Amino acid sequence: MTRPAQALIDLSALQHNLTRVKQAAPGRRVMAIIKADAYGHGIVRVARALNEADGYGVASIDEAIVLREAGVTRPITLLEGCFEASEMELISRHALSVVVHHAAQLDMLERAAQKSPVTVWLKIDSGMHRLGFAPVEVKPAWQRLTACAAVAQPIGLMTHLACADDISHPATLHQLECLERAAAGLPGERSIANSAAILGWPQTHADWVRPGIMLYGVSPFCGGRAAEHNLKSVMTLRSALIAVHHFKRGDAIGYGASYVCPHDMPVGVVAIGYGDGYPRHAQTGTPVLVNGRRVALIGRVSMDMICVDLSTEQGARVGDPVVLWGAGLPVEEVAEHAATIAYELLCGVARRVRCVEVHGQG
Repeated sequence: MTRPAQALIDLSALQHNLTRVKQAAPGRRVMAIIKADAYGHGIVRVARALNEADGYGVASIDEAIVLREAGVTRPITLLEGCFEASEMELISRHALSVVVHHAAQLDMLERAAQKSPVTVWLKIDSGMHRLGFAPVEVKPAWQRLTACAAVAQPIGLMTHLACADDISHPATLHQLECLERAAAGLPGERSIANSAAILGWPQTHADWVRPGIMLYGVSPFCGGRAAEHNLKSVMTLRSALIAVHHFKRGDAIGYGASYVCPHDMPVGVVAIGYGDGYPRHAQTGTPVLVNGRRVALIGRVSMDMICVDLSTEQGARVGDPVVLWGAGLPVEEVAEHAATIAYELLCGVARRVRCVEVHGQG
């Protein structure tokens, strides 16, 4: 029998979420962010499902080449740019766009000998202080790019928002002001908005928006839920009960005997664990769905299994379906119980978990 751990990938939900992007930012071009294997959903399947996006954003040339070799022809942007000069020939051959965020990358472009000019986004550090040119460095960097034979004109201007997930935080408006000053008088398209800004900061929409987490049906806001923004969960991580036991009050469950039964109770064992990407630090009480109804995780998460309290699901049997997150159970809620974020859970699903494409989950 095949191990029951599966990740269902709902392509119709993915397409619905892209439609929500376009509704929230009408008239803007969409760079769908599909780095990190499309946040664990499968980079090629997601790119194909999101064929109505205007382009894609990835982290590295390796991700981009996977897409090109799969027949994806839409524009692809390397969000971290090139890492070494030897990549320039591949960037040109595969018609990739690059983000330039550091003087070392300017040097690479100026030394490049490829025949076809490369489309470039100039990254501006407007306040996140991670990647990008400081405001005083922007115009000199832009001048070098405009003089570079390897660079296609005009040059795009890009920044990234640090606190857009908090709708009350003043940093977003400060970053916008900083960007406007740094880029004053420079031509070219602008790209500012991530998922949170698309939904919460319309003044950031500019020419291109860059949705990431919202495409996968997750709220981009602190403490938020996808349903609040009419987003549909794309991944449902599911498995099944592989054992049901009846234990006595005082019996200890799992590694470290960290959970002791407070009364006589049925306990289910689910074929899922941190070896599959389920968070090891999920606490007792983390919700799990058995037969569509909520029960609680108990004890420690192990590599291949978790245990759940079936006191409220007395009729549960071996083989019954279990949902760890997704349809009916927001991944944001599970992440909160594990003291992490939904991004990490989605990106962390292991390769041994079979991905199954579906179109609608009811």
